[in-house]
Amino acid sequence: MSTAPTEPVRYETRGPVALITMDRPAYRNAQNSAMTYALDRAFYRAADDDGVRTVVLAGAGKHFSAGHDIGTPERDAHLPFDRAAGLWWDHSDKQGAESRYARESEVYLGMCRRWRELPKPVLACVQGACVAGGLMLAWICDLIIASEDAFFADPVVRMGIPGVEYFAHPWVMPPRIAKEFLYTGDRMSAARAHELGMINRVVPRDRLLDHTLELATEIAGQPRMGLALTKRAVNQAEDLQGLHTGLDSVFGLHHLAHAHNAETSRDALGGMDVRAMKEAGS
Repeated sequence: MSTAPTEPVRYETRGPVALITMDRPAYRNAQNSAMTYALDRAFYRAADDDGVRTVVLAGAGKHFSAGHDIGTPERDAHLPFDRAAGLWWDHSDKQGAESRYARESEVYLGMCRRWRELPKPVLACVQGACVAGGLMLAWICDLIIASEDAFFADPVVRMGIPGVEYFAHPWVMPPRIAKEFLYTGDRMSAARAHELGMINRVVPRDRLLDHTLELATEIAGQPRMGLALTKRAVNQAEDLQGLHTGLDSVFGLHHLAHAHNAETSRDALGGMDVRAMKEAGS
């Protein structure tokens, strides 16, 4: 086994499997920009390594990911980073919708789309919270393995915003369930998510990582080109069902909501911070 930890994301190999682990457990693996770009580097590393046949995405600690960083001491949304996923300009010296749209086109929609197209199978290993931005990371994976205590939620309608930026909801669950999921912001258990087909398997917490690695190793035994083409075929079918254009259209609505909030409340998040979201029940 080789290891090369990179904070706030760890990268290691377990035979033919690259294990990519988000490593901000004190903040429930909330995604700041530093983590997002570290994830991007890790996915590129896995793609470039001929010895890696499959990838597992995991989160350190009790939770997979509580979503976007909206309030930790390391929140860095205002800082510039070398852009990697698109051609929008630097957001850090812009204002208003221009700044937010440029940044989120890069770090949310652009990154997720690119990671979804990684031509090697990617398995999500989900425990505890998989909330809002955490859903985006799980949904770009080909398979989702969850522990019995895992739960899923997208409570951002409480901010007046129609779901997270990578709006795959009507493709990963039936539309009426997606509406209930968004309208209420309630948690969906791993058992319910499995029943709906949003996740592949539910396993005991103490078996989660081992089970996911075993499955990833089994898949790694298939021909590399066959796996890549099969992944591409299913992704193309989803896109023909409207996923790609749907993401574009709802991304615009997402930013309309931010702009509306900025005009009618104290900020683009509708005045909701981490404490307010917790008090509201997320």
